[in-house]
Amino acid sequence: MKKPAMKLALAALAALFAALPAQAFEFQAEPVPGGIALVELPAGGEPRYRGERVLVRREHGRRYAVVGIPLSAKPGTDYLELDGKRLGFAIRDKRYTEQQLTVKPGQVNPSPEDSARIAREQALMAPAWTAWPEGLEASLRFEQPTQGPLSSSFGLRRVFNGEARAPHSGLDIAAPAGQAVHAPADGVVMLTGDFFFNGNSVFLAHGEGVVTLYCHLRDLKVRPGQRVRTGQLLGHVGRTGRATGPHLHWSLSLNNARVDPRLFLVKTAH
Repeated sequence: MKKPAMKLALAALAALFAALPAQAFEFQAEPVPGGIALVELPAGGEPRYRGERVLVRREHGRRYAVVGIPLSAKPGTDYLELDGKRLGFAIRDKRYTEQQLTVKPGQVNPSPEDSARIAREQALMAPAWTAWPEGLEASLRFEQPTQGPLSSSFGLRRVFNGEARAPHSGLDIAAPAGQAVHAPADGVVMLTGDFFFNGNSVFLAHGEGVVTLYCHLRDLKVRPGQRVRTGQLLGHVGRTGRATGPHLHWSLSLNNARVDPRLFLVKTAH
């Protein structure tokens, strides 16, 4: 290749890398189960994934769907729906580790009464996971809601008393009882309550299908419908619900798919 042609090719390559969405977006795109896919979109239309609305962002004059991929997704090709057409994107494989836990027997195989309670609570939580408050543009960078090391990572295969259960759909942050838990970004409180598995919990909707959940709290310092700002007190670390000790369980949901919150954490978080 002649030097002028080589220079042009290198310039074109540099321009391509400069325009890559990974360079523009602040979060980490990782198209794996429990991760995030960026899918370029044509002009117009509202994309959906598995029946759910999908957050859209514009960068460098292009539109991208920011797609939360559920942990149950299989590696291979999956599809967005847009104006009656399907847009394919690749999902890579990812292996998560296993964690053995010991809890009270009734929390592994609940009684009929507790099972009925759990079903009622799941029905109550379902609308919170799909909340899309109008007028809120979601932040895609989050502060860590309480300080401490990550004691149980997202995606761990949970084994309670020797019985396998669903993978861990959030992060556990090891913290002492009574330590403050703060909102990691602006949002609206969609639901609070004392739930069988989660204990005292707060659901925050941040807009555009981004929802976070805070579990096992000692107390609740916010109420449904309340607008909160980054850093506002939500409650304090506890061990309510199915918990082996004081800690905060933090989940992040994108288009009703639980994804790894670490993909959205600011770099200064521990």
